[in-house]
Amino acid sequence: MQELWGIAARGCYDLSQHAKFSGASMEYFDEEKKRKYVPHVIEPAVGVDRITLAILVSAYAEETTTDEKGQTETRIVMRFAPRVAPIKVAVFPLLRNKPPLVEKARAVYKLLQPHFTTEWDDRGNIGKRYRYQDEQGTPWCVTIDFDTLGEKGPELQDTVTLRDRDTMKQERIKIADLVPLISQRLRSSS
Repeated sequence: MQELWGIAARGCYDLSQHAKFSGASMEYFDEEKKRKYVPHVIEPAVGVDRITLAILVSAYAEETTTDEKGQTETRIVMRFAPRVAPIKVAVFPLLRNKPPLVEKARAVYKLLQPHFTTEWDDRGNIGKRYRYQDEQGTPWCVTIDFDTLGEKGPELQDTVTLRDRDTMKQERIKIADLVPLISQRLRSSS
């Protein structure tokens, strides 16, 4: 265990030593009690490493989930507030060996990258990618699938799946709406 906040209760030692060696009085006169005393010093210590530790400890969560096969598993999540999450959004093509999916996913990645810290991921299956992003605290994942290409009808063309890290809910969003929607969610998050 590491100390999060250091507090040194120095008593009146520091000011007494200063008075002794400088010749200047460090006494304070209390009007109410009509007496002099040397104030005590409390020295708090905090630094960026302690703040970082507090953020990490606060964000870390483990939860038990049940997959589609009924198997229970432990999900590790870094629940950073979206504004402090190191990566804001990750972009995935559903399959890395389908050039039309990869091409469209690259276009979405290039659309988001100027606005948010964005990560590209095409390794492994989609579930493992989601879990990896959960573990590093990415608030939103965008998946480009065959619906995006319009294979299930023109009404779904140029829409993507937007997955929320905390609720694991997925919604279909138009590509054109991604930047304003994620921007709004970043502004409204705490």
